[in-house]
Amino acid sequence: MSLIELAKAGDVTGVLRELAALTPEQRAAHAPDVEALFAAEDWDDWRKHSKEQRVAMYTAQLGCWVTPEAAAAGLRKFRFKVGHDPLVPMADVLNLYPAAWQAELVARISEQEAPAWHGDHALFVLVDHIIQTTGCPAPTCDTYINAWLSGRHNYSRSDEPWRSLDAVRGADFLELLRNDPCTPTLLPLVVARPGVPLRGVWALSQLAADGVIDRAALVHRVFAEVAEAHPGYAARLLEELALTPAEHAQKAAERNALAEPALAQLLQNGSQKQTAPHLALLRALGLTPAEKVPFLRDHVAMLDLSPPVAGYGQEVLIELDTAGLLEDDVRTEASERVLLRPEKKLVRAQLTWLDRVARRDPTRTGQILLDVAIAFQHADLALQEQALKIVARHLPTVKRAADGSVPPELRKAAESLSPGLAARAAELFGPPQDSTAEPSAEVEPYVEVLPAVPEPRPIPGPIQTAAEVAQELAVVLANRDDVVAFERALDGLVRHSHLDRAALATALTPVMRKAPEPVFHINQTLFTTQTDLYDVAAALRGDEPRPWHMSEREGSGSPGELLKARLNEAIELIESGTQPFLLALPTHSTGALDAHVLVERIAELERLGVTPAPIDLAQALLRVTPTTDEHVHRAAGELRSDAGQQLAQWLRDGGLPHQDSTPQGWPVSDPTSAEPGWWKSATPGLDHEPPLPPVAAALVNGTHERARYPAPFCAAQLPHHRDEVAARVSLSGDVLRRLTESGGPAGFAMHRKILYLLDTERDTAVDALLILAAQGQLDSALMAGELQLKLRRPGARNAKRIADGLRAAAETGAYATIWSILQAALPALLRDKPIREAGAFLAVAAECASRCGAKGHIPEVDAVAARTGSTQTVKNARLLRDILR
Repeated sequence: MSLIELAKAGDVTGVLRELAALTPEQRAAHAPDVEALFAAEDWDDWRKHSKEQRVAMYTAQLGCWVTPEAAAAGLRKFRFKVGHDPLVPMADVLNLYPAAWQAELVARISEQEAPAWHGDHALFVLVDHIIQTTGCPAPTCDTYINAWLSGRHNYSRSDEPWRSLDAVRGADFLELLRNDPCTPTLLPLVVARPGVPLRGVWALSQLAADGVIDRAALVHRVFAEVAEAHPGYAARLLEELALTPAEHAQKAAERNALAEPALAQLLQNGSQKQTAPHLALLRALGLTPAEKVPFLRDHVAMLDLSPPVAGYGQEVLIELDTAGLLEDDVRTEASERVLLRPEKKLVRAQLTWLDRVARRDPTRTGQILLDVAIAFQHADLALQEQALKIVARHLPTVKRAADGSVPPELRKAAESLSPGLAARAAELFGPPQDSTAEPSAEVEPYVEVLPAVPEPRPIPGPIQTAAEVAQELAVVLANRDDVVAFERALDGLVRHSHLDRAALATALTPVMRKAPEPVFHINQTLFTTQTDLYDVAAALRGDEPRPWHMSEREGSGSPGELLKARLNEAIELIESGTQPFLLALPTHSTGALDAHVLVERIAELERLGVTPAPIDLAQALLRVTPTTDEHVHRAAGELRSDAGQQLAQWLRDGGLPHQDSTPQGWPVSDPTSAEPGWWKSATPGLDHEPPLPPVAAALVNGTHERARYPAPFCAAQLPHHRDEVAARVSLSGDVLRRLTESGGPAGFAMHRKILYLLDTERDTAVDALLILAAQGQLDSALMAGELQLKLRRPGARNAKRIADGLRAAAETGAYATIWSILQAALPALLRDKPIREAGAFLAVAAECASRCGAKGHIPEVDAVAARTGSTQTVKNARLLRDILR
């Protein structure tokens, strides 16, 4: 077979054998045929060849370039489209030529297009092989040196065939450089040339110690690079360089110049990701305490910023204080800024600093204790206790200097301590020294503070003009969650189309210019929302349906299907003109409908001889407020239509019965004994089929399809059955807020939703919990059971966030309410092995118990308190135990 045939067949060994048998002149004679073969193949066809064919063709082509100039031009023109695969046979081809020829090839490649070394690792491997095997000089252009340094730095000991070409071996970057004959020539050029990026400064530093490169030149080069580098990378360069004390002093000006912009960036604050590189750079620069003094006010200002930045500022101030470079008033200012911050780590560090100063210099103890006493106002009881312990430790020194008296400022500060620490403070400070002082006022009894129970807001009556209908529709299209605007606009479209459809269509023109975007949710499903009222208005005007008309989309469970059915029915009423208004227009913001108003509406339809639309009537019945008013019952009983008689019976029955959402098997008498697992709210359905159309009955029967899209209109469909809605709808904060203001008992489902949203939407969940308590609907034992269930489930996370949510609720003044939950939950949270973050819940419990004056005994708390150790869990258990005594 000829060379061309062997190449096309992918016979690499045959190609090499054939090339070796040919003289250079004979190989050159094959060049036109090989070039023609390459020219005939476009890239798409070339990719269809096997790897063996491609390697064989590249090998054959290289073998036909018989002069260094031709080989260099060919290698630079045709990049290695198959990566490193042809390198070994190509090296075999080059070995057919003498060392001088190969050296000339390296020189020609370097001369032709030096920048092209960048990114062409395969070419570097081939050239490096020639240099290492022939001993010819290495190119000294920046791009080759960069390729060389990069190749050594990124070396991996893989078993790929082309690795056999590596003559330089080593376990790591440093060993590779030490074993490379080119290092003495090329490495000094790396340091001297700014165009070659530095790599592996740690290894270069070692080689400087070996005398391979000049250490002073390396330090100079690193600082030049640091000045232009990203702060994170700059920090790494400095850490790897590891300046000696002498170099550290010599580079003082450069280090200070680099520190100034980094400090300025930190003072801009930002996320942890934004500030971390600048913090790393400042630490790597290693400014001495004396060098940090000019930036003193910058570090004080940091104490008000994000926790990482504040922590660094505090760290520097402590360093300056230890070096004797900090004035007392600056330490006091730092304490004022830090000791009331919510981050416990910062507060503990500040208290530890103050304690250390008092130990070091007793002459400063008086002011130090006043600084420590700032923490008496902290919300965390454990931090108050730590501050009180420091005061107790150093108070004898202060009393000796003040003739045995306690500074009045300390007594005043102690008034801010939690009631749980008041007795300990009184024992520490003793009675006032001034015998003429008036006796302290009697301690006022604890009063629980709960929010006012929200009353449903009355909503305006029916819309009076077509222009107002257009305005309400515009509100709905701008805010798909506005239930009141939706209900008034829906009724307005039906009502005013009955009065003057043409006038209403004209009034709607400005609002209809832009269709609302559809709502995508799970799996990119398009769901029905209140903005689909647009489709009703479009039908009224006779407009073409939009591409995502509501008829083309899902309703998102039973609530969405009922909404969709109401909208379609409204279109039918507009087209038929049979019903002059809607029965289901609510009278209150929750969606509730006063019974006497519904009686009047049905009576008016009877007078007009109109039979109400079935979906409209069903929604009205689901909304009507149960009443004991005899006048209303009598008026309902006097109605003669089927709809009137249905309403009368509905009111006599008290509306829909409540459905308990407690799961089967739930330990009602002792919720905290519930076994870990996934307890799903029950949706049992009624024991009889309600007299409603199927789409409305589906809201309350056992066939209900869960609503996957949480929208406030779900709550307004059943305004007197919030627990049933909570069991059947994926809740968001907006829906929970509406359910809390709605009517009906709050059972397992409502408590569960509140607890779970404490993790993700704390403010809304806290408000809901407190409103439930104000309504007398909070079941503390049930909430405790669900709390332990969530926290003891395998893989439970965010316990700290829930503890913080409970603390936030307590700090509104509801200490007794939160204590009632934690009192019931703590035995389950502490039994056997306490949960993670048990210390956080114990801290909240201690604060609540001390504020509301709780007393008693919790065996599980006592057991943890009796343990040895000083973890926060043990410390807080001891504190709670002492408070309850």
